[in-house]
Amino acid sequence: MDNGAANYRRFLDGDTTGIEEVVRYYKDGLILYLYGYVNDLHAAEDLMQETFIKLLVKRPKFSGESTFKTWLYSIGKKTAMKYLSSASKRAETALESVEDTLAEKSELERDYLREEDKKVLYRAMQQLTPEYRQVLYLVYIEGFNHKEVGEIMKKSRRQITNLIYRAKNSLKERLSKEGYYYEEL
Repeated sequence: MDNGAANYRRFLDGDTTGIEEVVRYYKDGLILYLYGYVNDLHAAEDLMQETFIKLLVKRPKFSGESTFKTWLYSIGKKTAMKYLSSASKRAETALESVEDTLAEKSELERDYLREEDKKVLYRAMQQLTPEYRQVLYLVYIEGFNHKEVGEIMKKSRRQITNLIYRAKNSLKERLSKEGYYYEEL
């Protein structure tokens, strides 16, 4: 059982500090993951909060069939999908809100992606399709294995392997157009 699972179990047993630890440890990564879906920092933050509120209110049981992080990100993904399905009903965002979002996104990127080569890589990833961005983010930034990514994305291990291959090639192509070669790809 990983630390997230242990803290969540403490919360379910009545220790409120358990959920505080879960939120503190996973919130930043979850925001960036959700941002990959909604492309709006404010919405990603709201969805992160909504994901943790689901844990607080509904108290779903963690079965342990996957890692706690995989389970949590799956809940976040479902929350984002529900949000996106109702997005067409919402009004367009005001220009000031977009400027605020871009400023906050830059601040979050600086905090989360410290080295210059990672920043270049992150910007290139933003130009990829959402599915490519998601698979690369989950594998290379969050450190999930192929099985865990398959559980989150609802795909087989073979599909994930093929998707990673195509996503990496697309990313290499984007980076080379910018005159940048990223050694680890």
